[in-house]
Amino acid sequence: MTETIAEKSNCVFCNIVNKLENTQILYEDDDICVFPDIKPASKLHLLIIPKRHIEDVKSLTSADKELVNKLLNVAQEQLTKNNLSLNDARLGYHWPPFRSVKHLHLHAIAPASEMGFISRLIFRKDSYWFVSPDYVSSLL
Repeated sequence: MTETIAEKSNCVFCNIVNKLENTQILYEDDDICVFPDIKPASKLHLLIIPKRHIEDVKSLTSADKELVNKLLNVAQEQLTKNNLSLNDARLGYHWPPFRSVKHLHLHAIAPASEMGFISRLIFRKDSYWFVSPDYVSSLL
């Protein structure tokens, strides 16, 4: 029996999914991986990503609706698991070209009320550059 060893990718998130980066995985299943953001905007700042490489929200199709719903559900579960209020959380996606990694990722940030000035700008709710999960779902 031979093991297949994943090759390093140009995509850091694909490398995290394939355990080629030293990143703390907080949750994973067959479709999704969750890990802390390296530049947290608040006490808890998680990235929820699909294991399958999808470049960004503009690359999603109607076939991805279930996956997008699952990303949101897992994000909410992670916030609840950490005793953080969904009412004081910021969930969203950066709208291209306003993203640093070209691999779809949902930000889950809490408490939103403790975000600093710059973070509140970068993750500004329903802005041109940061959109809600509901908005993304409505496009599918």
